[in-house]
Amino acid sequence: MKKILIIDDYPDNVFLLQDRLEREGFEIIKAYHGETGIQKAVEEKPDLILLDIMMPDISGFDVCKTLTAHPDTKLIPIILLTALTEAESIKEGLLAGAFDYIKKPFNKVELVARINSALRFSDSNKILLEIEKIRTYAATVVTANHEIKQPLTLINLSTAAIRRELSKEDFDKDVVTKRIEFIENAAKEIISVLDKLGSIKKPVITPYVNNLNMIDLKSGEEERSAD
Repeated sequence: MKKILIIDDYPDNVFLLQDRLEREGFEIIKAYHGETGIQKAVEEKPDLILLDIMMPDISGFDVCKTLTAHPDTKLIPIILLTALTEAESIKEGLLAGAFDYIKKPFNKVELVARINSALRFSDSNKILLEIEKIRTYAATVVTANHEIKQPLTLINLSTAAIRRELSKEDFDKDVVTKRIEFIENAAKEIISVLDKLGSIKKPVITPYVNNLNMIDLKSGEEERSAD
């Protein structure tokens, strides 16, 4: 069941919307003040927000700006409920981050149609985000495998060489020391690769081979330089 948060300072408006939308199978969350609405949006994570523009404590425009800037609510579609018909007011609402607007008084058919449209758009965005996460994860695995395989191979070879040398009655200390240096350098290289991967905030994905992708490790260096 999709959750809709209604933010409106008029209880009668909230009751009317709640009655209509519950008949359509939506779960309704109510807030009668802008600040309360922001708090409930962050806590409840609704699927959509119906937001009145004209409120006494904080305008719907400011509530919209706050919610679209907050990391926990920025992807929730917001539909403005407005009696304002001026183009500039509508423009201000859309610039504040609203997905759509409905002029008061509204009819049931238009209300439900616009809500369903916003929810379909939101669901599509969520699917695209999940696909991008999977794509980034796969590219990270390929990158780690490519960058770490060589130093790991060197560690395995060096370990085997040390075991062979130590099995001798008179082993060569210099040979063992040299192999230990190989292991230390390989370990540093692995740590460096992992540090680079861990420091990347916005991964840049580049083609590799056989339809596989990799993370551009230089992107992490550029981000650190920018910071």
